[in-house]
Amino acid sequence: MFVCTGFAAQSAKEPLAPFTFNRRDVGETDVRIDILFCGVCHSDIHYARNEWRFTTYPACPGHEIVGKVAEVGSKVRKFKVGDTVGVGCMVDSCRKCSACQAGLEQYCDGMIGTYGAVEPVIGGPTHGGYSNAIVVDQDFVLRMPEGMDLSTSAPLLCAGITLYSPLRHWKAGPGKKVGIVGLGGLGHMGVKIANAMGAHTVLFTTSPSKVADAKRLGAKEVVLSNNAEDMAKHASSFDLIIDTVAATHDLAPLFALLKQDTTLVQVGVPEHPLEVAMFSLVPKRRAFAGSMIGGIAETQEMLDFCAKHKITADVEIIPIQKINEAYERMLKSDVKYRFTIDMASLKSASAA
Repeated sequence: MFVCTGFAAQSAKEPLAPFTFNRRDVGETDVRIDILFCGVCHSDIHYARNEWRFTTYPACPGHEIVGKVAEVGSKVRKFKVGDTVGVGCMVDSCRKCSACQAGLEQYCDGMIGTYGAVEPVIGGPTHGGYSNAIVVDQDFVLRMPEGMDLSTSAPLLCAGITLYSPLRHWKAGPGKKVGIVGLGGLGHMGVKIANAMGAHTVLFTTSPSKVADAKRLGAKEVVLSNNAEDMAKHASSFDLIIDTVAATHDLAPLFALLKQDTTLVQVGVPEHPLEVAMFSLVPKRRAFAGSMIGGIAETQEMLDFCAKHKITADVEIIPIQKINEAYERMLKSDVKYRFTIDMASLKSASAA
């Protein structure tokens, strides 16, 4: 084992603070990564504050990780020291089930999350990217395309793939009208990616102040979802809608926008259950689905797609010392549109 430093919460009510812990030594197929940047996801807040009721403390979040390979195991063939790499929301899976065999490791019942799971070698909870280093099996490490800015591409490892996967699965592209609900960390990536795929992209928001920015990001139209008249103009016209909102809200007006045999996909995960009125779905055989991240191969495909189309996240870079302030600002939607932690700041936190 070797000692790592990071930031963690000791309970649901305590702020994140400096934290020292052990990681496993590099095994035969492992890669040790010195972390340079880590994106801040709303899931990090849910986990740190035990809002999903499965947190193990101390809780060190972070699953949008980019850095440099510092050491490789004797059987590693995919990476070498000095490579620029990424790690997303998972660090292993069973490798044997039907989901894994299909390249859908994210749906494996034995999937090991980057944080909040059980570390298979030394036990205890897995700890995420709010730290100086991480050890991951080579099969769950992504290659960052050459030339991508690391601070703005870190959020692609969760926010990017969370939108790319359903857009790809439900075949967004030319000739398709695609709605993205919410212009936050997830939603702004959805607008960029759907537009790059060639879909007619429409952004739904309750904030008039976001109209101009949504169009800058690639939305062809912006609809104020709290305006019944504006919503009615789009009735039964969408091929796909992806809802990124992580707060309780009414789904019925969104279902009314779908064509027959089309789908509303939920990727935002509110703390409390959402109501689904069956008569919003049954008459036109509409579907309501969920989607998580993507598998490893699809995540690499997403990174390459984003590099080709020059897509990264709009970020505000912060030192780790401002992580608690960043959480409060995220809850107020006071960021455009994602925070990224410069992990070099961890050195000054450790010294203090």
